[in-house]
Amino acid sequence: MSTVELTKDNFDEIVSDNDFVLIDFWASWCGPCRQFGPVFEAASERHQDLVFAKVDTEAQQELAAAFEIRSIPTLMIVRDKVAIFAQPGALPEAALEDVIGQARKLDMDEVRKSVADQQAGAAQEN
Repeated sequence: MSTVELTKDNFDEIVSDNDFVLIDFWASWCGPCRQFGPVFEAASERHQDLVFAKVDTEAQQELAAAFEIRSIPTLMIVRDKVAIFAQPGALPEAALEDVIGQARKLDMDEVRKSVADQQAGAAQEN
C-alpha cells in the first residue's frame, strides 16, 4: 500500500476511518526527511494492514501548527483516534519496526483510561 497524503481537508476522515495511522510530517527541502522517506515507504509495504500517511508541512502549515510540529521529520502514530506516539527525527528501519511493534501491542482500553484519568486530574486542578 502506498502512502496517503494528508491535508486539513481529509485528515479527520482518514484518522476517524482507520484504527492505526502512522503520520510522517515532512518537507521537500529537509535532508533527514528525504532520508526517512524510503524507510517509511518500505514499512508501508511490509505493514499493509496499517495506514501510512504523509503531511507536507510546507503545504499544510495549519495541520503542522495544530500538532505543534517544531522539528521535521516527525513521526506520529494515531490508534483509535488517540495520538499514542510522536517523535521528531529520522528513524532507522529497525527503530521504526520496533515502534510499530510496540504500538501494536498497546492495550487501547488502558490508554483511553489513562487519558481520561489525566483529563479528570487536569480538570480538578482548574
